[in-house]
Amino acid sequence: MNAVTEQMPDPLVFTDNAANKVRQLIEEEGNPDLKLRVFVTGGGCSGFQYGFTFDESTSEDDTSMQKGGVTLLIDPMSLQYLAGAEIDYQEGIEGAQFVIKNPNATSTCGCGSSFSA
Repeated sequence: MNAVTEQMPDPLVFTDNAANKVRQLIEEEGNPDLKLRVFVTGGGCSGFQYGFTFDESTSEDDTSMQKGGVTLLIDPMSLQYLAGAEIDYQEGIEGAQFVIKNPNATSTCGCGSSFSA
């Protein structure tokens, strides 16, 4: 009897550009144990805002995904607001930044760092 292992789809899209930039930042920090934690908190002009931080530890209820040698962590509360979103890194005339395209956001502020759901 063969066991069939189904792989769950990733809860969000973590682009190659974003993973490459995070890997570069981790290398600059000199700590290979760092993981990128993406979270949602209350605040900003639209009610919620995104946050990014490096974390060495993983909580047992975190959702974890791998891309290009980088581990992305999302806590359960944030996951409900980020499910289906895309995390990208873009460089342009206005500078370089991480960008979240979130289908759950019903509106966003002008700067794009806060949203309502």
